[in-house]
This record gives sequence, structure tokens and C-alpha cells, in this order.
Amino acid sequence: MPLLKRFGLFFIGLSMGLVFLTFFYKNKTRGTDAGFCYLPNCRVLKNIRSKPVTYSDKVDRLLEEKRLDSVDIKYFLYQGDVDFDKSETESEPCKIYVIQGLIGEKEAVAHIRNCEDNAVVEDIVF
Repeated sequence: MPLLKRFGLFFIGLSMGLVFLTFFYKNKTRGTDAGFCYLPNCRVLKNIRSKPVTYSDKVDRLLEEKRLDSVDIKYFLYQGDVDFDKSETESEPCKIYVIQGLIGEKEAVAHIRNCEDNAVVEDIVF
């Protein structure tokens, strides 16, 4: 079989496989929090979102004063960037993560205590 024909068949099979995988994984992850989190930032945020998230008294006051909304915090836990240099990833029993990002149009920094059973938003500074 000529080399050019082999490459043609190979690329036809490769393109069919890519179409199949795109269709399969798009349907698998639609409407769920399933995804491919291999990078540390994504893994930490997904781990925090997978637990019940509660708020400290300080954050509760911000929510009561309408300076902050719980929907903004949830969005922040999807789009934020974990600052591993400022985070305490070795502390026991709960790790403390510093997450930076936008809440509304304001730059914010959140301190989140991530325990085994729950996560607590300790503080949010604008």
C-alpha cells in the first residue's frame, strides 16, 4: 500500500476519532461539574466547591450589608486564581488558601479554610 494512501487513511481515522471524542466529552460534562482538572489551581477550586461552603461572621456581615452576594462568591470559586505562595498548604487539619480574582468589577482576595468535610470563607478583601 503506498505511503500517501496510508497517511490518508490514518488522517481519516484520526479525524473521526476526534469528532467522536468531542461529542462524547461535551455531552458527559454538560450541566455537571465534571471536567478535566489536572492543574493545581483547578484542582483546589474544584475541591473547595465539592464541599459545603460556609461563611465566617465577617463575610456574613458583608452579605447582610449587600456589599457582597453569595452568587458572586460561587462565581469567584470558579474563576479565581489560587496564590500558592501566600497559601498555607501544609497546615493541619485545615489548609488555608488565598484566592484572587474579580467579584463584580472589583479586584478581591479571599482567605478560605479548606477542611476535610467543609470549606469556610474566612475573609474577603476588596
